[in-house]
Amino acid sequence: MREFAGKVAVVTGAASGIGRALAQRFARERMKIVLADVEPTALATAARELTDAGAETLAVPTDVSRAEDVDALARRTLERFGGAHVLCNNAGVALAAPIWEHTLEDWRWLLGVNLWGVVHGVRTFVPLMLEAKTPGHVVNTASVAGLTSAPGLGAYNVSKHAVVTLSETLAKDLELAGAPIKVSVLCPGFVNTRILDSARNRPADLGSERERPSELEGVVRSLIAAGMPPAEVASHVVRAIEEERFYVLTHPDFMAQVKERCQDIVEGRTPNLKSITLVDPRS
Repeated sequence: MREFAGKVAVVTGAASGIGRALAQRFARERMKIVLADVEPTALATAARELTDAGAETLAVPTDVSRAEDVDALARRTLERFGGAHVLCNNAGVALAAPIWEHTLEDWRWLLGVNLWGVVHGVRTFVPLMLEAKTPGHVVNTASVAGLTSAPGLGAYNVSKHAVVTLSETLAKDLELAGAPIKVSVLCPGFVNTRILDSARNRPADLGSERERPSELEGVVRSLIAAGMPPAEVASHVVRAIEEERFYVLTHPDFMAQVKERCQDIVEGRTPNLKSITLVDPRS
């Protein structure tokens, strides 16, 4: 896809962070924007800002972990704009703690949003995009955590590894079908967002925020605070769509860790902290 003007972009997790930056960047490309988020007030604010800037927008409160919510998002998109050309399955949550401290509710929450949110997006929107028979693009937000296995982020790592292989398989399935739809998987490093504050939207039936954050969380928070601006990530995504590039790797300094992991697999080595750490390699 190289022409954006007048096309429709659907972005989940659009009220903050990378999602909001994506929506803003697509609006600059004169696209029509469908914003989906679980946080109604922030969603309304994000949509109003885009509308005031002249973009055609539709805001749909959506919990991507619920199939019926994503189905409703698709219906609203069809009713308002007739279809979708770019789908960004971007909504995500995170927590930091040793993997044995993750509760069942932690696992259900992270996998529900980070993995099932992408599953629901693909299951619901891709058939509609195939039916339209027009060029389109799916962007699934994973993470460099989907290409490495840093300590302290167990459930998050699992969800993001799953999104990477889901995306790789989707791209091959679409190619096999001869579809005019391309796929990208976004794998950023540390980005300056509020992802570690995502427990503010955690459903009550899936537990509550930890009373005392782990030491690991403090380390991760400091790295996120010094991370890449979301707008820069959005620019990477737009270029990847234009170039029909699959892997969107915004932090090249992490590639040494990715290569080390691949070498561990090829040589049958046991992963260790020497090659995979929580420390930003730029520091």
